[in-house]
Amino acid sequence: MPPEPTDVLRPPAEASVRNLPVNLFASVMGLSGLALAWRFAHHKLGAPAIVGEAIGAFAVAVFVLLSFGYLAKLARHLDAVHAEFHHPVAGNFFGTIGISLLLLSAVLEPYGARAAQSVWTAGVLVTIALAFIVVSRLLKGEVDVAHALPAWLIPGVATLDIAVTGGHMPMTWAPELNLFAGAVGAVMALVLFAMIVSRLVHQSTLAPAMVPSLMILVAPFAVGFLAYVNIAGTTDRFAALLFYFGLFMFAVVAPRVFRPGIRFSPGWWAIGFPLAALVNAALVYAEVRASAPLGVLATALLGLLSIALAVLTFRTVRIVLNRQLFT
Repeated sequence: MPPEPTDVLRPPAEASVRNLPVNLFASVMGLSGLALAWRFAHHKLGAPAIVGEAIGAFAVAVFVLLSFGYLAKLARHLDAVHAEFHHPVAGNFFGTIGISLLLLSAVLEPYGARAAQSVWTAGVLVTIALAFIVVSRLLKGEVDVAHALPAWLIPGVATLDIAVTGGHMPMTWAPELNLFAGAVGAVMALVLFAMIVSRLVHQSTLAPAMVPSLMILVAPFAVGFLAYVNIAGTTDRFAALLFYFGLFMFAVVAPRVFRPGIRFSPGWWAIGFPLAALVNAALVYAEVRASAPLGVLATALLGLLSIALAVLTFRTVRIVLNRQLFT
């Protein structure tokens, strides 16, 4: 059984920032995706504007708090950060930092174009660097097949998010960078997806704490849909194929993820961004097709995402206040 991301180092008995997991940045991804979905719903469906903007502000605040916390961990417990970064599973969650920056650039864009461009550029640098590191590690060989888990998809999906959030960037080099990122992300996501599915089929079942990460299997197709639409400038049949397969994967993994008996942990935030990407893809596709059933589906998914992230936020705040997060 592969080690779990939160088991990189055995935590000491006392509460310590040493135990702050990098995968908690996935909360920023989910909240940002939810904010963008509600913003879309405001512009296209007449939903209240305050909902999306309030969630976006909350996502920014969470990112700032987590950044301070993880910088404190880096300063005080460099060995723990080093172990987490080089862990075959947990190391992939550093990609959540890059994705958070990319999504926050879209959240910030209406309030300051230059700030959004700066945040997006920082996200691009972090994302491409991690993708390079991850592929280099894999090509060294002798990788334990048991470590081929859904978290492996994060660097590839992160690269696709460059194209998702960079479609409106005015820099002259942005279109070519979006093409580069789309190419890298698409191939990485498909290759890693095949490796992960093979591991899930032929190896032992996932530990209960890692079951929520199955939702990441939805992300390459939902994010791929959004990236393709931005790059191609159209929602054609290929885009529809990506959307519908993402929807199919959600239908497959949802019953395994949303079931009783799995204890809450920060790893539950792994469901946030894949589901948010699917919601945004559903909203875009429903608008293009002008189909009532698709509109109902998109609205239902938006409601599910809103409820799920509200529950995760409440549970996370509770373990922060009782210091369980740090022990």
